[in-house]
Amino acid sequence: LPPGEHLTFERRDAWDMQWASDNPELLAMMEKSRMYVFRGQQPEEPVLSSGYLCEFKDLSITATLLDEIMAQPETPDLEFMIDFETKSLRDTRDILSKVGIADASQYVEDNSHPRLWRLLSEAALENLDLQTAEKAFVRCSDYQGVQLVKRLAQVQDKNKQRAEVAVYFKKFDEAEKLYKDMDRLDLAIQMRARLGDWFRVMHLAGQGAGDDTMLTAAHVNIGDYYFDRQLWAKASQYYDLANATEKQIECLYNLEHYDQLAALATDKEKWLPEGSALLSTVGERLASVGLAETAVEAFLRAQDVKAAIDCCVLLNKWDRAVQLAEEHDFPQIEGLLSKYAEHLLAKGRRMEAVELYRKANRHPDAAKLLAEIAQQLVKTKSDPSRARKLFVLAALEVEKFRSKTLNIQGTGTTTMGTMAGKGTMAGKTNATMRGTMANTMATLDGLMQGDAASSENKMLDNAWRGVEALELYLKAHKHLYAGNKELDAAMKAAVALAEYEDILDAEDIYSLIALTAFHNQMFRVCSNAFMKLERLEHLPQDRRDTYQELAFKIFTKHKPKDPTVPVHQQQLNAINKEFLRGIRKKYMKLCAAEAGSSRSLLPAQ
Repeated sequence: LPPGEHLTFERRDAWDMQWASDNPELLAMMEKSRMYVFRGQQPEEPVLSSGYLCEFKDLSITATLLDEIMAQPETPDLEFMIDFETKSLRDTRDILSKVGIADASQYVEDNSHPRLWRLLSEAALENLDLQTAEKAFVRCSDYQGVQLVKRLAQVQDKNKQRAEVAVYFKKFDEAEKLYKDMDRLDLAIQMRARLGDWFRVMHLAGQGAGDDTMLTAAHVNIGDYYFDRQLWAKASQYYDLANATEKQIECLYNLEHYDQLAALATDKEKWLPEGSALLSTVGERLASVGLAETAVEAFLRAQDVKAAIDCCVLLNKWDRAVQLAEEHDFPQIEGLLSKYAEHLLAKGRRMEAVELYRKANRHPDAAKLLAEIAQQLVKTKSDPSRARKLFVLAALEVEKFRSKTLNIQGTGTTTMGTMAGKGTMAGKTNATMRGTMANTMATLDGLMQGDAASSENKMLDNAWRGVEALELYLKAHKHLYAGNKELDAAMKAAVALAEYEDILDAEDIYSLIALTAFHNQMFRVCSNAFMKLERLEHLPQDRRDTYQELAFKIFTKHKPKDPTVPVHQQQLNAINKEFLRGIRKKYMKLCAAEAGSSRSLLPAQ
């Protein structure tokens, strides 16, 4: 027809229509309670229907029963959606089922449509008419179908062809049965593997078919199935069967089975080979939950020393970190340790900084910081007992440093001696000389380290002076308040404090001497103490004047002379070197007992 010409086609009582989306010659139309399908202007036999047309495609019409839907809008049903087939599609089905492939092919040729060609190709495949099937696939532009026909043409066994056709039509159970009847379980396993039905693959492989590779793949994929559903225990079982260690690590981590995870790095029966990348993964997982020792062992077996040191730093295991750094020549650890200590000090967390230095075996730094804290307490005069404890800890850190620097390892001598034992007497003599030289060098090196540290930190020279000062200070007060019988001991302890003006406040020292001497009626000692107080330049003038007035009141009544004391009494409560060494021994013994009971020596922050 020429464009724009008015058609003589006319229909009455039409209330809905739908063009076919894939063929402009086809039109569906509703008239009253009938549905007509027009090919051009020629109608097919009508079908009774009251549905509203939704889609017309592939010779199939989809309609919806809106009246029924609106009657119960809250509970719609799929039954309200109806599919109608055109006459050509119905006739093709009838010919295929009642006549045969040849007549159906001629009918489709006369009424060509991709849907009819697909229907013909499927029927031809089921009857293994490969020539007709290939022609139909070509006419409906189904490239995959054409390739299937070519593949089937190369298969000689009809049963195998039928199994492949069943797979094409997604009749997998039927295809599996055909493969079993042919005694080809391997093909059934391959089919299930292509489908991803790994449970069925494992079942078939358990019947004696397949190989270890396929069974391992099945275990891995089943493990993945459970892993995706967070069923870690089941996933771990299948990963274990497949020796999929990497994925099993994740399951054990999610299950919080850290002992089994650590066994991969530490248990000789289960551990991974040296240098395996999976050991680093194990170390990372163990480090994330704070298991430092096993994590470090995993990193070391993975030959990743830097990761082991980073793990120790992250988990605040500075002693182990420093040890690893020294063994493997990692000087960067010192800078990191210093930065972290500065951070703690900037935040006012001084006792944590002390603990950090102690764990890192930085004994001089720990001693210096402890002494500074103690000295600050002495200046504030808030808690002398706590200050004494801190001085004790500082002194113990100094002792540890000295012991470490002077500790001579005899391994070199032992080794040399053993080697020399296999040689002559001259060889033994040379080995002994070399061992002696090594020990001498080690001793000199330790002494030089101690001298260098002492030049930087004066605390190392007189580690116990703070302890002695606070011990005498508290001893003097204790005896003073004990009464007349202990006044002499109080005075002698106070007089000994005159040697510790670098630690205690001079005003406190000489005030205590004056007080204890006055009560002990040793007025010459008392007078000397007041003279010291009056000459303290850092005191304001009014305070010195107060001391002068008090001295005037005392010594107008009492001459500044000491009574005669028998020689044997002079030796009582004497503060000498032996007494000071006893202080050191007492606290070293006490702290050793505390350390043996696993109690913290550091006072609370």
